[in-house]
Parts: sequence; structure tokens; C-alpha cells
Amino acid sequence: MVIRPKQIVNGDKLSDELDQIDSRVISPISLAHVVFRTANMKPMLRFWEMFLGATISYADDTIAFLRYDEEHHRVAIVAMPANTTPRVSDAAGLEHVAFTFRSLDGLLTAYSQRKARGIMPFWCVNHGPTTSIYYRDPDNNKIETQVDNFENVDEAESFMMSSHFAENTVGTDFDPDELHQRVKAGESQKEMKRRIEIGPRLQPDLEADVRR
Repeated sequence: MVIRPKQIVNGDKLSDELDQIDSRVISPISLAHVVFRTANMKPMLRFWEMFLGATISYADDTIAFLRYDEEHHRVAIVAMPANTTPRVSDAAGLEHVAFTFRSLDGLLTAYSQRKARGIMPFWCVNHGPTTSIYYRDPDNNKIETQVDNFENVDEAESFMMSSHFAENTVGTDFDPDELHQRVKAGESQKEMKRRIEIGPRLQPDLEADVRR
């Protein structure tokens, strides 16, 4: 059965609202924000403000909103009671949130700035489609900072359909300090973003240190 388009009259304009059961739902224009619940409000707020180079749009004892671009907020933090159950590392749910940089230089400069402030990553990996650096916030939520390795989506998808990606969907680890020195030395960022192929690789246990 096909549901016919509904006609909507808006002043002198007549528009058709396509509402067929076999059509795709209209996609949003962007992912607006992420919200964290925490029993460690002050440490979380300090961390995220520093981590993103963000501005606090509003904050009180119960909630905080942070922005770093044209949106009024990209991250919100909601205060929970002190006896709130901590997140279990092997529980189902959200894996991580990711933030994209314009260039490899930008990604690595932000890494060095965070390092100078005592914020260190736990994993640095070239996935193939992206060069990525992973962190944890004070509540052990995982954060990915990344740069796209290809000029456009078609090139990225072509790599993801390749035998190299099928063999290793995890990626190849790298040393961010070494890579940053190469960027500063003027090496081609396009070449540095090209993944070094290492053959098959299993998904690493990224929660091992949290469980200790």
C-alpha cells in the first residue's frame, strides 16, 4: 500500500508532503550535541572546557553547556547525585564520541596543546579513512579526535571497500610526537595520512586499563 502525498496549503503556496511508506526518512542536517551525566560535575566541566578549547555558554550546579563553533552548545553536562553508579566498562551502549579537525597539523597541534596541559591519549591509530587520537574524560567516556585521510567521501568509501580494509578494519598505530615533528618538518600531510598496511589485526581491548 502506498500512502498518497498530502497537500498542505500555506497561504498562496501549495506543497506536497511526500510520505510513502517505502521512502527514506528525511535526514537531519547535522548531529547537534552530546550530553553527559556525571557525579563529577566540576572535573568534567574543567576537562571538556580545556579539551575542546570551548566556551561555557551557561553553567550552574546542575547543568552546563559548552560551545566551540557556531552552535550555542555542542556538549552538555548534567549533574547527578554523588552515589550515581559509575559506567561499567564492558556494558552495552555508546562507544565514543568523535570530533573532526580540518588538517593533520590541526589534529596534532591540539594533541600537543593537550599534552602540555596533562591530557594524554590512550590510543593513536590510522584507521585508513581517518587518522585518530583517542582520549578518556574523568568519567572514562571515550573521545576520538580525528582528521579525514581522503579528499572526499567517495575516496574514503572506495578504501573501505578494499581488500586492505577488509583485512584490517582496526588500523595501524602511530606515534603522535613523531608524526607532529614530520608535519613541522614540512613533509606531505597527504602522504603521512596514508595508512601503513600491517596485515590482519584483531580489535584491541581498549578497556583493559580501566578494569585494572
